[in-house]
Amino acid sequence: GTRARAGAIERVDLVDGDGVAYSTIGGERPSGICGSGLLDLLAELFRTGILGRDGRLNAKRGKQRIRETEDGPAFLVAGAEETSDGRGIFVTQADIDNLIRAKAAVYAGISVLLKAVDQRREELSGLFVSGGFGSYLNLSRAVRIGMLPPLPEGKTHFIGNGSIRGAGMMLRSRAAMDRADEIARMMTYFELSADNRFMEEFTSASFLPHTDIDLFPPPEERKGKR
Repeated sequence: GTRARAGAIERVDLVDGDGVAYSTIGGERPSGICGSGLLDLLAELFRTGILGRDGRLNAKRGKQRIRETEDGPAFLVAGAEETSDGRGIFVTQADIDNLIRAKAAVYAGISVLLKAVDQRREELSGLFVSGGFGSYLNLSRAVRIGMLPPLPEGKTHFIGNGSIRGAGMMLRSRAAMDRADEIARMMTYFELSADNRFMEEFTSASFLPHTDIDLFPPPEERKGKR
C-alpha cells in the first residue's frame, strides 16, 4: 500500500483469466498500490471469481497469481522484475479483509443515515463523493463491491477536494459564505457507533457486494431507472 504518488498503481484490470494490466501515476515503474488501485483490484478479483462473495481468495481460479507468503495467501499484482525496487507487489488475504471492512463501513454509514431521516436511496437527489476518492474512484467498481449504492446515472458526483473548493467559494463570494453559515446551522451530529443499526448494516455489507443481492442489480437492470 502507498499514498497516491508517482509510481503508485492507480488502475487495475484482470485480463485473460488472472493476467494483470495496470497503470501507475506518472507512468513510472510500480512502487506500490494506492486506494483507487486497491478498489479496482477487489472489484476485478470478484468479477473473475478469484474472490468469492465471502471475500476469500480462490486458489483454483487464480492459481497463476495466488502465492503462499509469510503473511498467508496473497495475490501477486506486479512481479519483482516489474517494480521500481525489485520487490513484488502483493495484496494479502488480510489486506482484502481490511478493505472489505472499510467498504462495509462506508455503505453501512450511508444506509443508517438514510434510515435516520426516513429516506430510501431512490429518493436521493444526488450523492457527492469528495477527497482523494472523489478524484480517482471508479464508480461502477465501487458499486460492484458494494461500497456505494447503485443510483441512476448522473446522480453520483465526484468533486475532488471539496473543502478547498468550498473555502475558495467563500473567499470570493459573500453569498457563498452566507450559504455555508446556513448549512452549518442546519447540520446535525449523528454518532454512528451509538446506533445499533450500524453494526447490523455493517455485518450485512461485509460480503461482496452485500448479503442482499437484490440491493445491487446488474447494471442493465438499473439503467434508466429514476
